[in-house]
Amino acid sequence: MKTYSTDKIRNLALVGHSGCGKTTLIENLLFRTGVTNRLGKVEDGNTVSDFDKEEINRKVSIRLSIVPIEWKDIKINLIDTPGYFDFSGEVYAAMRAAEAALVVVDASSGIEVGTEKVLSYTHDIELPRIIFANKMDKENVNLHKLVGELRNKYGKIIVPFTLPIGEGENFNGIVDIINKVAYDNSSGERKQIPIPENMVAEVEELFGEITEIVADTDDGLMEKFFSGEVFNHDEFLKGVNTALLNGTVVPLLVGSTTKGIGIDLLLDLILEYMPAPNYEGAKYGFRHDMEEDRPVDVNQPYCAVVFKTIVDSFVGKISIFKVISGKIKKENEIYNSTKEKMDKVGGLFYLRGKTQLETNEVVAGDIGAFSKLTITQTGDTLSDKAHPMVFKPIKYPQPNLYIAIEPKNKGDDEKIGAALHKLHEEDPSFVVVRNSETKQLTIGGQGDVQLQIILDRLKNTFGLEAKIIPFRIAYRETIKGTADVQGKHKKQSGGAGQYGDVHIKFEHCDEMFEFKEEVFGGAVPKNFFPAVEKGLRDSLEKGVLAGYPVVNIRATLHDGSYHPVDSNEMAFRLAAALAFRKGMEVASPILLEPIMKIEVKVPEVYMGDVMGDINKKRGKILKMEQLEDGFELVIAEAPHSELFEYAIDLRSMTHARGGFDIEFVRYDEVPVHIADKIISEAKIEK
Repeated sequence: MKTYSTDKIRNLALVGHSGCGKTTLIENLLFRTGVTNRLGKVEDGNTVSDFDKEEINRKVSIRLSIVPIEWKDIKINLIDTPGYFDFSGEVYAAMRAAEAALVVVDASSGIEVGTEKVLSYTHDIELPRIIFANKMDKENVNLHKLVGELRNKYGKIIVPFTLPIGEGENFNGIVDIINKVAYDNSSGERKQIPIPENMVAEVEELFGEITEIVADTDDGLMEKFFSGEVFNHDEFLKGVNTALLNGTVVPLLVGSTTKGIGIDLLLDLILEYMPAPNYEGAKYGFRHDMEEDRPVDVNQPYCAVVFKTIVDSFVGKISIFKVISGKIKKENEIYNSTKEKMDKVGGLFYLRGKTQLETNEVVAGDIGAFSKLTITQTGDTLSDKAHPMVFKPIKYPQPNLYIAIEPKNKGDDEKIGAALHKLHEEDPSFVVVRNSETKQLTIGGQGDVQLQIILDRLKNTFGLEAKIIPFRIAYRETIKGTADVQGKHKKQSGGAGQYGDVHIKFEHCDEMFEFKEEVFGGAVPKNFFPAVEKGLRDSLEKGVLAGYPVVNIRATLHDGSYHPVDSNEMAFRLAAALAFRKGMEVASPILLEPIMKIEVKVPEVYMGDVMGDINKKRGKILKMEQLEDGFELVIAEAPHSELFEYAIDLRSMTHARGGFDIEFVRYDEVPVHIADKIISEAKIEK
């Protein structure tokens, strides 16, 4: 593939609900632009963008892929993304690397959850977007109903730029509203025809809407509009471009990837109306904190951002990057300004799915890939060492579902840890945590499908098997009452003896642990005080109920005795440990559980179900707030043990429209009937 100048590049994130036809659309675009001579099918596992073994087996996209095509001497980088909600991190990364989004909608299904989410997100980040209403050849398709739903939700900024000729099985052509021409595809070939008479009035009405939008972008055009003058093509082009960039219009196109209808017009609209990376006013997602502003210009010092990493079992690590300024050439080393280190390059190329297209340089605005970078990770900035630039990392969604795993084969623990960290580098939206307290290896992500795929990839890519095990809660123990006990350690059977004797008062406190001494008359020499404290601190690791760490306890050493020969630090440490166990048993020990704060954002219609579910989970609702976007915010607290699968539960209750954030707030006492069960299970495990 040849190198294109920045103004002849378009970067589009291809987004939409799962199953809307994004992958099939890419196959049509590849076929139409002459890259392939046949259409790949998801069912056959031979599409260009879904090349991963897990994608082929599951017949869904699970990670973003880059598919460049060429149309009328313009390069279009399509960044295909998964539609399944578990992989929203891939969508965020794709939109950071694009100047526009192509939102694919299944016209036969209307506005699905994925459609809502991507349209809302693109609106929030002010990313220009096109809507492609796919599957117009399906039964019961009603474009007017779809447009009405979109306008009710997003306003009159949604404007059809094309109309279907016929619907359902009779969908055989398209009317281009801007150019006022019609095309018929009933023979399999596109040919221009007159606009059907029954559609002329609707075409004129929509053309008038677009004309008003164009007029509103410029005072001169507004004046021309009111004087009744007709805009020329360049004025129309500039006006639509401006409206797209400022968010006052979202073009809607119709088509069918099954019949190959609407593909040419879609390509033409991308070329004419989607911004090039260096277009004035174009928004690109990578931002920096530095005073210097680096324009998207090939003549500037180079800087680029790695927005995706692929772990390939044959090639090794592939780092996909977008050049923000300058050009990146094939060279031995490149400067990683995030880590302030040089990195060695294996190869420089463009990617089309898994196919590597060799190149000697990648210019500003374009997307390329390196192989075998050693220190560079997703989110890192590469730049000219003499003109360093560091861009803010991509903000991925926080994991809200965790599972605990262990190797099926003994001895694979370290190997699995290393493999998981490689997979985390490829998908930073999932995390790997080794819990130092419970000793469990846990992985967290956006949902059960994402985590299951991680386990499948462990097996298929790295040959390592892991199984899911019960998740251990990090409970705590404390006391509610007080106790004054003696701990005495005495050993005098042959050889040097050991003697330590302490009297300690135990009581509840707000600190994690507090040690005090109120010894009078030298009953315990001062030099043994540290040993007593050490013995108590060591004992905090395991409580008397279920062996969980002990917190919120004050220990006051107030009396004791010693032997001038046999007393030593170890004896007093052991005496303190004996006193600790006695004191815990006497002072009304209780079990504590972690309490989490959850902020749940849901449409109002699901509020009753969500609130009822929180109550069932022993939760307490603290606050409810109505948001501007028609959603409700519910702030509540609930025990961690009740929230393991809340991500799955909430998705089910709200048909995936709800979302939540979660964070630890404190420990509270476990109800007695639940505590008894936990303690009993802990004793059985021991």
